[in-house]
Formats: sequence, structure tokens, C-alpha cells
Amino acid sequence: MTKIWKITEADLTDASKKVMLEEQLEEIKIAFTYGEIIGIPTETVYGLAADARNGEAINKIFSAKGRPGDNPLIIHIHDISQLEDFTAVLDERVTKLMGAFWPGPISFILPLKGDYLSTNAVAELDSVAVRMPSHPVGRKILQYTDIPLAAPSANISGKPSPTNAQHVIDDLADRLYGVVDSESAIYGIESTVLDCTQYPYRIARPGAVTKEELEAVLETAVGTV
Repeated sequence: MTKIWKITEADLTDASKKVMLEEQLEEIKIAFTYGEIIGIPTETVYGLAADARNGEAINKIFSAKGRPGDNPLIIHIHDISQLEDFTAVLDERVTKLMGAFWPGPISFILPLKGDYLSTNAVAELDSVAVRMPSHPVGRKILQYTDIPLAAPSANISGKPSPTNAQHVIDDLADRLYGVVDSESAIYGIESTVLDCTQYPYRIARPGAVTKEELEAVLETAVGTV
């Protein structure tokens, strides 16, 4: 049976729920440590998350979604310092964009460094897509676990992306260990993906952050697919 953790934004600051919240977060952290996959909230859509360093856990994501293994996953972090573990030194233009849009609905494709992440999480490429979600509960999970989480949309590939916990349960049922039941996603579409491995940068997938917004920060043109 799928485990359900009910955690709302209000719970994060409710002193009367502090002990319960920490118990729930610890259960979630332990589950990730043991290679389980969990539906978590983000501001874009619900994600199907697993430890991005654990190849067996990543395979569970591909299996649950029916997603081809050559389709790389976006890695979710809570702090820019985590990038030091698996990406090359950032260009100052990328840092500027991150300062403008993170936390938020945009992912950056960056040069991959080392073997910190599981190779199947990045589909054996030499680059990696990373984002820092703004959903308060999703961020709290990332902060508490301090684990880079691979988290594509929590749906069977080809079906509509889920925006709340019930959508995840209805679609994936017993294919995952648990779901964090929290506030619905705000945007309802996946993050913008900006390829920063070449210049000019180009939008690899459109999303909530627009071409015009990116160009306003960069003060230069951004390409598209």
C-alpha cells in the first residue's frame, strides 16, 4: 500500500506540529536512502523523486513511468552549493540567471562533472539538467534530506502531468513507495529548460519562465529549439 504523508505549508511553521513534521521528514529521508521513489510537490507539477546518486532507485522511476532510459532526468536541489558536487564551474551569466529565477520553475542544462550522480539519471550524457523548486514543502524535503533528487513528473509517460497528490495516486497507484500530500502545483506545466552548455543559450523546453524574461536578465538573445 502506498504511504501517504500529509504535509502542508502551514505545518512548516506550526510549533504544535514540529515533532510530527520532523518524524515525517525523517521517514521520507530514510525511504530515499533505501532507494524508494516518492511523489513530491513542486510549483510546476508533482514529481516522482528518487536519490539521483542511486542507480537502482533511478531505474524504479523509469519503470514506474514507462519512460525510456535514454531520456535524462532533471536533478532537484535546495542550495546552489550542491552544484559543486557534479557540475563544472558556472559561467557568471548562468549565476546571474539563477539569482533571478531560483527558486523557481526553470531548469539549467550544465556541463556534468565526475561520477557523483548515477549515470542512468543523466542517460550517460556529459551534461545534467538542474533546478531548485520553490514549492515550500518540496523545498523543505530537499533541505531536510540534503539529497539531490531526480524528479520527473509523477505520471505514466504520455499521460497528463499531475498537479496534486491524488493525481499521482490515481495514475501510479502501487508503483511507488509513497506520496507527500500537500498544496497543488501552481503552474501545472513543467519547468522551462535552458541549455547553458553552448552560447548563445537556448530554450530546450518552454515553460513558465519565458524567452523574453530570460533575455531581459541576460541583455542578449536566447535561442529556441
